[in-house]
Amino acid sequence: MSVIKYNFMIGPTVQFISILATAAVYWVGIHWIMGGNDIISVGALTALTIYISQFWNPINTLASFYNSLLTAISYLERIFETIDEPVNVKDAPGAVEMPPIKGEVEFSHVVFSYEPGVRILNDVNFKANVGDSFAIVGPTGAGKSTIVNLISRFYNIDSGKILIDGIDINSVTIKSLRKQMGVMMQDSFIFSGTIMDNIRYGNREASDEDVIRAAKTVCAHDFIMSMENGYQTQVNERGSRLSAGQRQLISFARALLADPKILILDEATSSVDTRTELQIQNAMDELMKNRTSFVIAHRLSTIKNADLILVLKDGDVIESGTHEELLAKKGFYADLYNSQFDQAS
Repeated sequence: MSVIKYNFMIGPTVQFISILATAAVYWVGIHWIMGGNDIISVGALTALTIYISQFWNPINTLASFYNSLLTAISYLERIFETIDEPVNVKDAPGAVEMPPIKGEVEFSHVVFSYEPGVRILNDVNFKANVGDSFAIVGPTGAGKSTIVNLISRFYNIDSGKILIDGIDINSVTIKSLRKQMGVMMQDSFIFSGTIMDNIRYGNREASDEDVIRAAKTVCAHDFIMSMENGYQTQVNERGSRLSAGQRQLISFARALLADPKILILDEATSSVDTRTELQIQNAMDELMKNRTSFVIAHRLSTIKNADLILVLKDGDVIESGTHEELLAKKGFYADLYNSQFDQAS
C-alpha cells in the first residue's frame, strides 16, 4: 500500500514544484521590469522561462517513469500475494482417480458458506439423472453459480455430500474430476491463433474433419466459412474480431469436441442479442444431447425445455419441477417468468 501511496504523490509533487518555480520566476521578473529595474529585460525573462521549462521536462519524464515503475511493483506485489495464497481445495489423503463419468449428480444435505457464519446454501438436496438437462434459476445472489462451482469442486462444502455416479467427489482427485467436465461461462475465451486451433483445444488429438464436424453440429460452420480464410483465419486473443455470438459458437464447438459427460452452462446466452440467442439456443440443444447439463440463465425462455428446473432464493430450494409444472403452481417461478414476458412485450 505504501508503494501505491507514493505513486499518487510523486507525480503531482514534481508538477507542483515545476509550476511554482516558473511562477516565481515570472513574478520576480515582472516585478523588476515594472519597477524600471535594468536587471532583466522582457526577452531575457522569456528566454529564462523557456530554459526552466526545458530543465523540468526531463524531470517530469523521470517522475512519470518512476510512477510507471511503482505501478508495476504494486501489480507484482498483488501477483505474489495471489501466488502465496494458501490453497484451500486440495486432494484428500488417499484420493483416487475418478472413473469414467456417466453423469448422475446428487446433492445430499449440502450446506456451504464463503465466510464462517454467512450461509450461501442451506441444506440443498436434488438429483440429476444421466442425460438430464437441469436448469437453475433465481434472483442475483441466490446461490446459482455456487452450485455449479461446487460440482466442479472449486470450493469445499461445510457439510453434506456431493455425489457423482454415487461417488463422493471429495474422495477423488480434483484433476481427474474436472477433466471430465465442460464449463461454459458468459465470456468465452478465444486464444490467439486460427479458428481451427481454437476449436481443437477441446481435444488436441482431433482431426480437421472432427473439428469441422463439431462446428457444423453447433451451427458455427457457416460463419467460419464466410471469413477470409475459413478455419485457418487468424483471430486475436479474446477474439476481438469476432462477435459475442461467434465466440460462443466457437466455444460450443470446442466443448463438443472435448465430449464431457457433465456440462455446465453459466449465463451462456446473456451477452448476445435476441436474434443471436436463437442460434445459440439451437447450438446449446445440440451440445447438451446425451450428457448431463446444468444451465444457469436469467432469460427463462432459454430453459423452458429443461427436464427439471430448480428455483433458488436466499440459498434455499423453494420450487422444483418442469416449466409447465412450475407455471401451474403460480409461485415464485411463475411470477418471475411472467414479469420477463411482460417486459418483452
